[in-house]
Amino acid sequence: MAKSVNLALQGGGAHGAFAWGVLDRLLEEDISPEAISGTSAGAMNALLLAHGWQLNKAQGAKDLLDQFWNRVALNSPSELIGSQLPDMQITSMTEWVLDMLRYISPYDLNPLDINPLRFLLDDIVDFEMLRKDSSIQLFIAATDVASGKIRLFREYELTTEHALASACLPTLHQAIEIDNRHYWDGGFSGNPAVYPLIFDCKAEDILMVLLQPMQGRELPTTSNAINQRVSELGFQSTFLREMRAISYTRQQAKGKYFSASSLERRFKALRFHLIESGEVLSNLEQASKYDTRQVFLTDLKERGRNAAEYWIGSNFSAIGRKPSCDIETMFL
Repeated sequence: MAKSVNLALQGGGAHGAFAWGVLDRLLEEDISPEAISGTSAGAMNALLLAHGWQLNKAQGAKDLLDQFWNRVALNSPSELIGSQLPDMQITSMTEWVLDMLRYISPYDLNPLDINPLRFLLDDIVDFEMLRKDSSIQLFIAATDVASGKIRLFREYELTTEHALASACLPTLHQAIEIDNRHYWDGGFSGNPAVYPLIFDCKAEDILMVLLQPMQGRELPTTSNAINQRVSELGFQSTFLREMRAISYTRQQAKGKYFSASSLERRFKALRFHLIESGEVLSNLEQASKYDTRQVFLTDLKERGRNAAEYWIGSNFSAIGRKPSCDIETMFL
């Protein structure tokens, strides 16, 4: 019998190719995703998995993920440049461009709001089909620019614009307008949001795939290193606070011999699992999140598959029986 599991997929730009590899390997096991919460690149992986599952179950999900990431590289300007320059020069050029974008608004630089990702999603995802009949629940996070609150878009309302909203970095793209509200990247408010997998789902196993390092490296002292760590903390703080609250609630519920409420019983029954990128991504520069060259994405996919392979060998049997990570120790 397939193992029912909920997935929480973190964002991280091109580093989402690591999660592509993780999912590619997990889909070779006998699992049945009930729901997926995703932010930014995690949102892309989530909706591609869900729509691919509609088309041909696990194999359909693997195929659609492959198609998306391969075409991201095919349509990338860095693919042409990267074939002619060494990695160090690519990183330096990317850092220079990112630094310049701090002083140029996307409303001035790209007044027509041209986004290649929009054309790619329109081409490979049948959103009408996804909205009508998805067996996998989706929670796609975006940030309301005006209020700062998280907005979770569901599978039954998704369009290309909703997906783009989750991955809208304000230094690169104009805010996405949906129903007279404007949205930026979901990473500002939930990366990823875990609470809907608790309150709106039934599966007791939650597998988190994280791209941001849980622990920083040595003390950053250079300008680039400081900026990189500040950015990491900014996109991780909401997740850490949410997991601390969840951990505390679980700890309090476990302390009660009898659980009077269904919510307490739900928290006690939850089993958390974790696949981290570890040193694979923590040793990369911030600029690598914008590196969409085929060789780089393919390497990250393979590293993701290896991480999943190791996790499966050590922890896959725990799904449905016990947690494979102690979130109270990690987050309290």
